Amino acid sequence: MRRIILSTESGADLPRELAEKHGIRVVPMHVIMEGKDYLDGELPVQEIYDYYERTKKIPSTTSTNSHEYQELFTKIREDFPDCVIVHIGYTSRASSSFQNAIIAAEDFEDLYLIDALNVTGGLGAIVMFAANLLEKEPTIDPVHFVEKIKSTVPKSRLAFVPGSLEFLRAGGRVSNMAYLGGALLKIKPRIELVDGKLVSTKKYRGKMMVVAEKLIQDYLNDYNIDREMLYFQYSLGLDENVKQRMDGIAREHGFKRITWIEAGAMISTHAGPGGFGIAGIEA
Repeated sequence: MRRIILSTESGADLPRELAEKHGIRVVPMHVIMEGKDYLDGELPVQEIYDYYERTKKIPSTTSTNSHEYQELFTKIREDFPDCVIVHIGYTSRASSSFQNAIIAAEDFEDLYLIDALNVTGGLGAIVMFAANLLEKEPTIDPVHFVEKIKSTVPKSRLAFVPGSLEFLRAGGRVSNMAYLGGALLKIKPRIELVDGKLVSTKKYRGKMMVVAEKLIQDYLNDYNIDREMLYFQYSLGLDENVKQRMDGIAREHGFKRITWIEAGAMISTHAGPGGFGIAGIEA
């Protein structure tokens, strides 16, 4: 039996304890702030928010490069010489990371690349589906394993609302007029992954507690999510009362396991403080 090793990017925001428990290798993406390159995971998120307060600018982010993927795959092979590597990557339609992984993979055999067409909790949900499947079926044929993951990719559903439109405005993701209108009316966009791209699909009005309740109700009405597992994402600054209320609603809807995922530096650079999101796999 050949061991299968999973890998992904830090943009999955996979909690460290889950990555360690399942032996998932995580390669960092990058945050560039004040001319310095930080590996995602090494830069405290609060420093990004402090930087914005001082400068009214947000850092930039860059993908994992092909050399870093080569190092990742080489290290896995050194640790497990006869293994099969399955890399589940950050959406190719919002980053060049996956293309860089393809370049690096040319030097390796028994290496499968899967474009998750998703980010943060949506990507993490696919990675954890793969990890749980591997735990249940450790002798699964690698080709069959990859096919099952690929069939799950379009079933992973992510929806989130940013805590503030300021980071979207500062990053050029909404116009000033849309930002001002949204700020004055307390409007928050619902953002989803559609064909691997970030798209605003709806607008909510009100404080985050009200918005979060509307988001989860709409999400559960729109998608028949498998009740085994639900993932909540949040960026630093989300009110604890919102978290408790979302836990309660999820349990009322019969979810057996709920995992909270904190956005790392790379995702927080785009989403800003106090954001909330939901991810799960359709049944």
